[in-house]
Amino acid sequence: MRVGEDRASSAGVGASRQGWLVLGGAGAAFAVSALVMQSYPVFLLAYLATFGWSRAATSLGYSVAQLAAGASSPLVGGLADRLGAGRVVLFGGLVLALGAVANAGVWALWQVVLLYGIVMTFGASALGIVVFVPILSRHFVRRRGMAVAVLQSAGAFGRALAIPVAEFTISAIGWRAAYLAEAALIGVLLVPLARLFRRAEGLREKVVPASAVSKAPPPVAAPHADWTLTRAMRTRHFWLLVAVYLFTGFGSFLVTLHQLAFAVAEGFPKLYAAGVIGAGGSLAIVGIILTGTLSDFVGRELSAIFSYAASILGDVFALFISGPEDRVFFWLFACLFGLTLGARGPPIAAKTADLFAGRQLGRILGVITIGSGIGAALGAWSAGRIFDLTGSYRLAFYLSIASYSLGALTFWLLRRPARAVTR
Repeated sequence: MRVGEDRASSAGVGASRQGWLVLGGAGAAFAVSALVMQSYPVFLLAYLATFGWSRAATSLGYSVAQLAAGASSPLVGGLADRLGAGRVVLFGGLVLALGAVANAGVWALWQVVLLYGIVMTFGASALGIVVFVPILSRHFVRRRGMAVAVLQSAGAFGRALAIPVAEFTISAIGWRAAYLAEAALIGVLLVPLARLFRRAEGLREKVVPASAVSKAPPPVAAPHADWTLTRAMRTRHFWLLVAVYLFTGFGSFLVTLHQLAFAVAEGFPKLYAAGVIGAGGSLAIVGIILTGTLSDFVGRELSAIFSYAASILGDVFALFISGPEDRVFFWLFACLFGLTLGARGPPIAAKTADLFAGRQLGRILGVITIGSGIGAALGAWSAGRIFDLTGSYRLAFYLSIASYSLGALTFWLLRRPARAVTR
């Protein structure tokens, strides 16, 4: 017995080292994807200046992107389950880069909707959560929340850089050349990352569960050892998770896409506002790691609710802004909203892995993520439409507060492990 334990421990150590390498590669891919896709708020202002479209119309590309992200997630998750992360990352990176190149030559709104909203979004989905969470959940069984938090903090790092970097790049070389620069960045990182995941997939059968090398209890899991999508969809908690994603996406993207436009409309200089929003967004790294790691100790629900409360407080501070003299409120809004943007991701994704672990986790997570796509699409478009009709984003902030509150309440309903799933 002792020999068997020693072998398990040795294998576990090897798997752990490989797991950290995979986590680093996943974080790099996710950061680049976020840097490219979350620069759209700056391109939005460039489109307004170049083409004179309305804010609702210009938001359409971003809204379609959120719908496409949700709709493509089951397909991408299924491809990752079947083909492995390496092939999916390679394909997705190529699609994302080609989409960025093509975007450099757009002259009509439908082209932005097609290229950014669908083509680039599909590529970015292949560098996202539904591809990386399944492989990470095998390497970090007892610390899924932490692993997902580190992954999403990398995305937050890319998102925090997106607005100031895009603003600087567009100011220096123009928005068309900026798209080409993004494509070049993707191309440089694509092949080595794909190779990393191909090697990791070859070792995945050697990963030893944490229970084999640790006496600590594993996270609460569903009664079924290996969930299928059909079985998961018959449970109450599957649909509660869909609702959580929907409310969270709606609440977040009522604000996210239009942060810079909101600040400029209130009289703040564009470069200054981009810097403040970027500084606030950089705090997401701390917020995501904090909530993800806390979720392993205090529970997924309490960790997520803390994040919802902070986001609501950020929205409240935004409502106090009435002009460029309200810099303190602007900083408080940017920091609180940035601190918690994406911070619900680790607890929610880890909760999904807790409940529906198995060979189809990527597919299950992908279908659940459709809720996020729908909510984000509605939120991004609604905020633009609200401004077009009222000349203000004030109503959008009130709706964000309401949606976050519903998201917190819905996630709290997942707290009872005995009722997490039904046969």
